[in-house]
Amino acid sequence: MQTKKIHLGAVIGLLLQILFSGSSFAQESNPLNEVVVTASRSPQKLSDIGKVVRVITADVLAKNQGRTLPEVLNNVAGLIIGGNGNSLGELKRVFLRGASAGSTLILIDGIPVNDASGPTGEYDISAIPIDMIERVEIVKGGNSTLYGSDAVAGVINIITQKGAHLMPNARVLTTAGSYSTFKQAVALSGQIKKTALALNASNLTAEGFSSAVPRNGEINFDNDGFTQRALGLNLGRQISNRLALRGSFLLNRNQADFDADAYQDAAGYTLSKTAYVGGLGVCLDIRKGGLNINLNQNNVTNSWDYNGAVINNKSQISNLDAVFNYGLASFVNLTSGLSYKYSATKQINAYALPLDVNNAITSVFTSFFFKTNGGFRSEIGSRYNTHTQYGSNFTYTINPSYLLANRYKVFVNVSSAYRVPSLYQLFSPQYGNPTLKPEMSTTLETGFDLAIFPEKVNLNFSYFNRQINDVIGTTVNYQYVNLGKQKDQGFELEFGVKPHQAIRVNAFYAYVKAKSNPNNTSYRRPKNSFGADFAFAVSKKMDLNLIYKFVGERIDLYYDNKTFKPIELTLDPYHIVDTYIQYKPQPKLTLFADVKNVFNENYVDAIGYTTKGINFNVGVKIELK
Repeated sequence: MQTKKIHLGAVIGLLLQILFSGSSFAQESNPLNEVVVTASRSPQKLSDIGKVVRVITADVLAKNQGRTLPEVLNNVAGLIIGGNGNSLGELKRVFLRGASAGSTLILIDGIPVNDASGPTGEYDISAIPIDMIERVEIVKGGNSTLYGSDAVAGVINIITQKGAHLMPNARVLTTAGSYSTFKQAVALSGQIKKTALALNASNLTAEGFSSAVPRNGEINFDNDGFTQRALGLNLGRQISNRLALRGSFLLNRNQADFDADAYQDAAGYTLSKTAYVGGLGVCLDIRKGGLNINLNQNNVTNSWDYNGAVINNKSQISNLDAVFNYGLASFVNLTSGLSYKYSATKQINAYALPLDVNNAITSVFTSFFFKTNGGFRSEIGSRYNTHTQYGSNFTYTINPSYLLANRYKVFVNVSSAYRVPSLYQLFSPQYGNPTLKPEMSTTLETGFDLAIFPEKVNLNFSYFNRQINDVIGTTVNYQYVNLGKQKDQGFELEFGVKPHQAIRVNAFYAYVKAKSNPNNTSYRRPKNSFGADFAFAVSKKMDLNLIYKFVGERIDLYYDNKTFKPIELTLDPYHIVDTYIQYKPQPKLTLFADVKNVFNENYVDAIGYTTKGINFNVGVKIELK
């Protein structure tokens, strides 16, 4: 351990010496001028948005070839992916700003996705291969006014590739790595006259390692393998100058071995999971605005086989969404819309009574976006929801900000948000409670984004204070009930510096303090986390990244397999260092190598489950035009 610390200190010392050795600041683009769509449901510059928005760009994704989406998201300030260090087949849970899994809304191309068959309704982000993604936009804070349920801690919008290139092109990628992990991916995209097409297919296989940790002298736990096959298709057709049609389809099939529980091996236990998201959309441009209508189907099927005892859970979710944007005047824009969401699940369980239930929610929302020449911006909006089970609820957003010299932005955001009970929580024959109310939250955010030297020195700070009422939890008999309040507060400090064209450093520190009622502990969510990404352009053809992540102490819980009693433990903090190197001997050829957990840190992500030691991944990508 001492040797590891010495090596790490030497690396950091060398980097600091390089960073502050002095260099000229060339004029570069202002990051506040980047255009995003998720924060306002229409294209807006970051300078005009008073929310905390972080973007994983196409360039960043291009320099993370062979990684997974959870691995990339895990290096965003305030975002912890539970199970990121575990085997590929384990569920990856999104914890944003200390909120529970399921309190962050996942979007695919702006459309909400969920799994109505699960206890919490959350969507497994590992179902989306990273090589199908164009960019990711993350909007933090309560965003239910624009997006509805689950947007309590924030929204993650995964934007898939659309075939925007004028000339057709193809990409082929193949990788090999530790635990006999192999991946092949192919992509075709481009435009033919007025039709844009993007077709992606991938195949991932891994022999893996034992999900459960052996203890008490146990040996020979078997490896838990994993297979993922995915197919994605995006089509767009420009009918006229003002009318466009689009269609999308994303199919994913996972096959995974799993173990019985924490510290418990199992041979022959398998999970088959099929998920698809399909949609049709119409985009109509009108003078001073536009209308977007989307119809989307999101189905998930899970089948667990416990050596012949089978559990089959099916989820069917239909979304109809219409959003209208219009410029009422030079200083105010209107975004208004309605949405309808139908959720259903059918569950056949060898250990419990069957379940076949559904519900629906209808919403209308309106937000006004103000912008003056003097630098003042603001959003004021509200949303009204009607649910077939619990009735109605209301949310609001008040979000003023001020932009000075087009480089310094300060903001305040006061918002409410909600999360509906899942179908399982409402109607489970053993544990359900049809009288559950939705979790309702209020959040105060404030902070600043400073482009001190645009694209050279950037400083971002945000503070949040969130209170969730009617938190959904369980009694000692595992019955779902509305408990008391949960109060979370914290801050995120982010710093970026680019002292030279060949050097870039991004670092963050995040702190979350949670105060929950006794039955709702914030498991697996640390108070302190820190991360840094050191990027070097070694030459015109070679890039090198060093990625560091610190995760502080956190509490976890598991159930003893003999007494069946819950046991809480405090998990030790840990440090992870990854390296990534990419070499382009020719413009159309990319070679890359990725070594994760360089110092072979022995850490625990979930009690009783194995985490990856030092592991590697190498690959090649070929582009054809």
